[in-house]
Amino acid sequence: MSNIADIVKGINQAAANAHDGALDESGEPVEIGLERNKPTPITDRRVMDGFGVTFAGNTMRVNYTSEVASSGVKENKLKDNIETNIEEVVKFLKKEYKSITGETLRLKKKGSLNLGDVQSTSRVRSWVQANCQYTIEGTDKNKEPKRDIDSAIRSFLELGNNAKKPENVSITPKANEK
Repeated sequence: MSNIADIVKGINQAAANAHDGALDESGEPVEIGLERNKPTPITDRRVMDGFGVTFAGNTMRVNYTSEVASSGVKENKLKDNIETNIEEVVKFLKKEYKSITGETLRLKKKGSLNLGDVQSTSRVRSWVQANCQYTIEGTDKNKEPKRDIDSAIRSFLELGNNAKKPENVSITPKANEK
């Protein structure tokens, strides 16, 4: 079992190692599986796509953004293509996490792909935003003691009852308070 904070640090480092133009130890470009890694003809413009990760407890969310041809939005394959790209990102994160920490990252897909936003930027190009959630398995999150607010407040208040007054403090009641 690993601490969730250590796992998140490792995943964040793995995601940081995936920036566009990143090189591995041997000086070769890092292959992630995104569209930007595929060779494009010189006459074509650069493919714009990328990802980021966010965390909530033991859930990791992979956010994916891409610029696609508007004709590709009308096809039924858009969701499948984006889901494949996110799966490639997760595979890269697992491999990179293993090389950074020496431990295996276990992720379980939670639900299905959320194809959140498809916006037309022109008659030729569109912008796509999607995300997918994964549960981080093998953490000690479930073993942490459950924190109870009431008991925390009571224990805090009890600290004041047991406190000793400093020797140099002398409080005398006022004449009208007797």
